[in-house]
Amino acid sequence: MALIDTLLPKVKGNLILQHDEDDALLRGYISAAVDYAEGYQNKPQKYYHRRGAHMPPATEQAVIMLSSHFYESSDGSTGGFFADNTNAAAQVWMAVNRLLALGKEWIV
Repeated sequence: MALIDTLLPKVKGNLILQHDEDDALLRGYISAAVDYAEGYQNKPQKYYHRRGAHMPPATEQAVIMLSSHFYESSDGSTGGFFADNTNAAAQVWMAVNRLLALGKEWIV
């Protein structure tokens, strides 16, 4: 099973989505979140898509959170579900980056 297809039900579970109408949109958000994770962690492009590549739990959670954030704030203007908090979007990115830092390849 492809990485995005493995993550799709997890993202939908996080969003509490029970329909399939937005699956194509979610796949795009997941792909973007995985690309972001690879770039942040200094991994080669498509690293996590390779057969046998292991995505650590913290990285997977970051991808789920970021994909969910993209979906919830698809208009680009709010923090999604937590839109009443003006810092919601910044808090999501801070949490995602902290989770991704756990799997980062540090380059000196």
